Amino acid sequence: MTHENKSGAIFDELFGKYSALVFFDTETSGLDPSTCQIIELAAQRIERAPDGSLTVTASMDDLVQLRPGEKLPEKITELTHITDEMLQKAGVSCMDAAERFTGLIRLADKPVLLIAHNAHFDLQFTKVLLWSCCPAGLRALEAADYLDTLTVYKDRRAYPHRLANAIEDYGLGGKVQNSHRAIDDVAALVEVCKAMAAERDDLGAYVNIFGYNPKYGVSGQRVDGVTYWPQYYSDEMRGAAEILPEIVRKEGGFRG
Repeated sequence: MTHENKSGAIFDELFGKYSALVFFDTETSGLDPSTCQIIELAAQRIERAPDGSLTVTASMDDLVQLRPGEKLPEKITELTHITDEMLQKAGVSCMDAAERFTGLIRLADKPVLLIAHNAHFDLQFTKVLLWSCCPAGLRALEAADYLDTLTVYKDRRAYPHRLANAIEDYGLGGKVQNSHRAIDDVAALVEVCKAMAAERDDLGAYVNIFGYNPKYGVSGQRVDGVTYWPQYYSDEMRGAAEILPEIVRKEGGFRG
């Protein structure tokens, strides 16, 4: 076990409802989950210990083998530095990756919260992986709640909104990095989420609410149980009454 923070109070709001926070990230062979696949899946399951500290109780970082006969596009290798040879030699089967991830999102006495930056993208690919390789994992995924830190970040800072921008804005550059490798991005996401929670205690309001650019709409299939809402850019941190969850609450209903 690794103690991440001696003061678990920073996530009091979330641990009041959830037994674990699972931070996760994927690297993929392309952008379309119907034709492309996960090539790296990383996650950390964080729980609050009896003494109140935050503890990593399980983690994973798996390269995932490509389907027979497939090769990575050059641009994916350039971005991630993952090669066909790495996947062939060190990659696990999609079933092994799916079963390991399922172990991390297992239910306990309370629900689990899955957290990702641009969670819509990662959840689409992860659902396909679990659907094809581990139905029990798909059921666990669908029973969880979701927090998209990209949606939160759009209410906090001006464009651009990549994870790398959040690392810089919160002064975390000396501690973590956005390397486009899943395990590095998970570690960065944990620290960014801590900084967000310390900045303003409203992360719980964003659970199961994903903002999208109204110019482009929602790409791919929507995730069941999530409210999708158009989210416009702002040049400064929005006031508490202007954040996206408040807009959704005031306008009511569902907008796909």
